[in-house]
Amino acid sequence: MKLPLRTDDQTLRTPDGDERTGRRRDVLAAAAAALLFAVAAAVGTLIQRTDHTLYVDWAPLYADWLPHVGPGTPAAVALAVAVVAYGPRLAATLPWRRLLWAGWAAAMAWTWALALVDGWGRGVAGRLTQRHEYLRGVDRFQDIGAALRGFTGHILITQPDHWPAHIAGHPPGAVLTFVGLDRLGLGGGGWAGAFCVTVGSSAVAAVLVTLRALGQERAARTAAPFLVLAPAAVWVGASADGYFTAVAAWGIALLALAASRTARAPGAVALAAGLLLGLTGYVSYGLTLMALPAAAVLLLARTVRPLPYALAGAAVVAGGFTLAGFAWWEGYELLVERYYQGVAADRPYGYWVWANLAATSVAAGLASVAGVRRAVGAAPGVVRRLRHGDQVGHSGRGGHSGHGGADALVVLVLAALLALAVADLSGMSKAETERIWLPFVLWLLPSAALLPARDLRRWLAAQAGLALLVNHLLLTGW
Repeated sequence: MKLPLRTDDQTLRTPDGDERTGRRRDVLAAAAAALLFAVAAAVGTLIQRTDHTLYVDWAPLYADWLPHVGPGTPAAVALAVAVVAYGPRLAATLPWRRLLWAGWAAAMAWTWALALVDGWGRGVAGRLTQRHEYLRGVDRFQDIGAALRGFTGHILITQPDHWPAHIAGHPPGAVLTFVGLDRLGLGGGGWAGAFCVTVGSSAVAAVLVTLRALGQERAARTAAPFLVLAPAAVWVGASADGYFTAVAAWGIALLALAASRTARAPGAVALAAGLLLGLTGYVSYGLTLMALPAAAVLLLARTVRPLPYALAGAAVVAGGFTLAGFAWWEGYELLVERYYQGVAADRPYGYWVWANLAATSVAAGLASVAGVRRAVGAAPGVVRRLRHGDQVGHSGRGGHSGHGGADALVVLVLAALLALAVADLSGMSKAETERIWLPFVLWLLPSAALLPARDLRRWLAAQAGLALLVNHLLLTGW
């Protein structure tokens, strides 16, 4: 049995029975997420006070309790009010290209405002200069070739001159980004923070491009204000993970354009997608899991035509790093060893395997939790249609969705959920997932388009309110 769309074609009716039942379940899902967070906070506080094994001060978030306001407070509040009041209408009526630019600009303004709640030094310029961060190792790349050839020799703590935690925990593509900025004369924490905010916030436009390419323009327009006011922006500004998020998101967006053949030169676009997705694997080991959303895009488009070009692009990146002297698999094996040389050896898997989800629900926001509930509820019907060979999601160059448009959104959300589940069960992400999992959380945010139209502004206000509370009550780490 097919799951019918609403008459406005913006949301998908999940099998909840009547509308009142569905709306009640949305609220219950959000309440359950809030309860999970409360339990994680209570249990985490108990563990930390008794065993001191969590190594976070405000479990399950990597943060300190510090109620405060700052220079960004008035702008953040004003922007939240403006987007809640006018965002949905503007998103529905702006010409498409203007919407992309407006979404990026609004997301950038929101991220900047939240970062500046902590002040320029503490919120932006000082973030990437701390002892665990990338800028601490930039001076060691005067000879980039030699640094790459010897990169793996400095991953383990037992090695002389071992890398700071974040450099050791990632392939060299991450630190080389900041080396490149430094070589361009944009060195220091201020430029690095501004780069992460500017590039990271562009991920909003990448999601919109992806959804439209897969025949879901109206859902993209509905989701746009939720992407802008995402609580995840607290961690996008200013962390390198915000930059990683954008690299991965644009790789997926270009792949969707190539797969749906809405680009003028799909082969070249697929090659560019492969370059970005290849780079994704060389800025963060864990982002190899972006293969799951990428596979979902090809599944939805019912084609593998872009795959050879995308693989060629990824091979260029991998080959370049390998020829330069960095072996990805060797680096990953040493990373696992380094991971358990640090606090991960003490952090209890039995706590973090579920507390990670509580932390991630904060980054995603309550509207995303409710939207994900609807996506999961719709999954059986979507799977049936896929198994029967129905075309799902793609409707060609026009970008208007048919009955499968919402199915495409559901599949992307489910792919992100699967990636999160694998990352969680791996045990390689114990704590700090509100930041580390940003590239996956990004694809949960548009699930808000599945919520009833009459409730959208209330859910949007909840998203903004949660972000403001977190940023003003806590001093987030990294």
